[in-house]
Amino acid sequence: MSSGIQVADEVKEIFNKMKVVKSDTADKDRIRLVTFTIAGNIVVEKCFLQSDLEDDCDVFKFLQTTLLTKTECRYILYDCHFETKESSRKEELVYMMWAPDTAQVKLRMNYAASNSAMERIVDGVKHKLQINDLTYIDRLDFTKRLGNVHKLEGHDV
Repeated sequence: MSSGIQVADEVKEIFNKMKVVKSDTADKDRIRLVTFTIAGNIVVEKCFLQSDLEDDCDVFKFLQTTLLTKTECRYILYDCHFETKESSRKEELVYMMWAPDTAQVKLRMNYAASNSAMERIVDGVKHKLQINDLTYIDRLDFTKRLGNVHKLEGHDV
């Protein structure tokens, strides 16, 4: 099902910047979290650089407490840093559609119908999640979806 809503060019540009991190980009200038909303088209709502999040030592906790509201839907692209037991540190993009059960039904349906347009843009992202409740984005559940993770954003699971 498609809603006919288009994805703005700025969304594609942000994704390409996150997908290909240049070696000359300073860590503080790296894009870590981006939220997208439907405002006619799918557009960038907020973009958080590493420097915006330095005061908050846990980027995942920031995602949980700040970006996920009980009444608003959104799409999220997250530059997730984690460690597995088999390897060293990994950095992978995670795409999420946040459509809480407590949001208006019409809004949830609009985001669900437009999700395919966003998924075409974020093609190649290994982790694509649909989250409808805050209990599905606690640290343990989230890391299980990523694989055999024992540290998320530098914090033990």
